[in-house]
Amino acid sequence: MNAITSVTYQSLLLAAIVPKEPVLPGRSVVKQAFAVILFCFAQCWGQDRSNLPLRGNEVLSLLAASASETRLARIVHERGIDFQLGTCSKALHSAGATTAMLTLLRNEKTPNPSGVGCTTELGQAISLMRQGKYRPAEMKLRLALGSAPQDGALHMALGISLSQQERWDEAIDSFTDASRNMPGIAEVHTELAYVFFRQDDGDNAVAEARTALSMDPQNASAYRYMGLGFYSNGKYLAAINSFEQSLIREPEDADVYFEIGVTYRDQGDLRKAAIAYKHALKLRPDFWQAHSNLGSVYHDQGRMDDALAEYRAAKSLAPSEPSVRNNLGTTFCDKGDFDNAIAEFRELRKTDPSWDGGHNCLARAYMSRKDYDAAIVELRAALLANPTGAAEHRILGQALLVVGKDDEAISEFRRAVELNPESAAGHHYLGAALINVQAFEQAEKELREAVRLEPTARNHYYLAACLISQNRYEEALTEMQVASRMEPTQNLYRARLEELVRLMKTSSSDH
Repeated sequence: MNAITSVTYQSLLLAAIVPKEPVLPGRSVVKQAFAVILFCFAQCWGQDRSNLPLRGNEVLSLLAASASETRLARIVHERGIDFQLGTCSKALHSAGATTAMLTLLRNEKTPNPSGVGCTTELGQAISLMRQGKYRPAEMKLRLALGSAPQDGALHMALGISLSQQERWDEAIDSFTDASRNMPGIAEVHTELAYVFFRQDDGDNAVAEARTALSMDPQNASAYRYMGLGFYSNGKYLAAINSFEQSLIREPEDADVYFEIGVTYRDQGDLRKAAIAYKHALKLRPDFWQAHSNLGSVYHDQGRMDDALAEYRAAKSLAPSEPSVRNNLGTTFCDKGDFDNAIAEFRELRKTDPSWDGGHNCLARAYMSRKDYDAAIVELRAALLANPTGAAEHRILGQALLVVGKDDEAISEFRRAVELNPESAAGHHYLGAALINVQAFEQAEKELREAVRLEPTARNHYYLAACLISQNRYEEALTEMQVASRMEPTQNLYRARLEELVRLMKTSSSDH
């Protein structure tokens, strides 16, 4: 298959785009149970700071978790702050606090600040994570934890760094420590929900999101991740409802509209998927993943020109993203524009030699150019990736047949019908190849199976040819007459029928 690559939420985050057991992969039952006990300890016996003013590092932890400005403003208004801005301004700048956020903090009253500022290394680590430098951020956070092992914000930021490196077990351990030392921040649980979602553990993702909502019922991110947990479990209606609850609280979140689009597409509702992707693009015109997924929807709807327009938009925004060029090439291929398809795949392989895709499309393109040797190379590559692809084996056999490699072609056709016994085309081509090597009895068996599966004029015609080769003219005449009646405008069938009749007369007169 040469399917369009749909950029789902998981794939754009570099996940393997889905065991649904509560036990985490690679973690023992005992270890997971211990983690649950730690969470309970944090919530039941740890210091409850959910209504106390925010400390500086707690604000930084919210920035590390990419809490929206709307959410940050609400929490600051509700709880106040327990630090002087001056003691944290440098760290907040490093962590990416906006001018509006700094103004909000500056105007917030702090009647009796504790005087505890922010950890400089935390702000620096968040800055590194914003640049995608997760390993250096991890090292800086571990160094800071050496002198402040009870700082929940440092543990939380470390968990985020580890999750971005897909080191899931370590991330869970860090979030466990964060929850124990900083139980008043719901984002610890939304981050855990994200980790469980990425592990395709929808049940635990939903459970963590619900924990976050129990701490803060207005947490839009918690509803978002609850939606992703439901999506992971295939509960699409519940997922849509959760996403809509998230949008009620933060209506300008393009990511949530994107995830709604992914969910509708998986449900099979392409119209609603397209609407959701368009909403995401209104909010964020440079959202290349939304352009790419909208292109996939248009492709599925048969709107090839619209699909190409969206893929081109995605390509202009993310020129080094291989999935976009793959989609462009495949769409050109499906449109029959083989020159542009070849150009896209050649450029893709030049920019990303590790990309292994597009082989079927290129094979079709080369076959259309009658460049069978190049097509054979692509088809063999496709079969390395998908050795059980019956269609790939059949098409490879066709190419080999054209270049005169009959024995290799027969081997491929046999594999094709073994993988898909109900393929009339597979039996047809195997029969045709067997005629070439004069294995007429075997050929007849395959061609009769092709006629049984698809009684087309073409299959009857080839069966007639096989019977003629065995001098079984009466049986061949019956098959040729059927073919001629089924397609009376086909001159070839009529001409061969007349030739057969003359041959039969000549043969009769000779006797």
